[in-house]
Amino acid sequence: MAAGRYRRFLKLCEEWPVDETKRGRDLGTYLRQRVAQAFREGENTQVAEPEACDQMYESLARLHSNYYKHKYPRPRDTSFSGLSLEEYKLILSTDTLEEFKDMNKGLWKKLREKFVPKSPEEKHKAWARVLTRPPT
Repeated sequence: MAAGRYRRFLKLCEEWPVDETKRGRDLGTYLRQRVAQAFREGENTQVAEPEACDQMYESLARLHSNYYKHKYPRPRDTSFSGLSLEEYKLILSTDTLEEFKDMNKGLWKKLREKFVPKSPEEKHKAWARVLTRPPT
């Protein structure tokens, strides 16, 4: 029975699209990682809670098939902001969100990030350079 569950999850992962604009935040990628983690032994994996596993699959399958979108259709494809779906995708892309983060930083924080070493190794190297520098 676990083999059947595993195959159903694999089929769902194959069908689930990956959004390349959301690097590190994509639901399709996350789903693939979680399935690989849950079924480490593939078809031989023993499922501890089969009911919960089946319920999770059914929930994900409903999301993938747009069950609720069809069950509760919207009268218009607009939002409170008036933006289109393409505009939302552009705004929510990882690159755009990173640009917004940089815009919201103050001058002091930008300068600190530029001149202060980030990792402990970089800090150690910076202090070593200061300590080994000949006096002027």
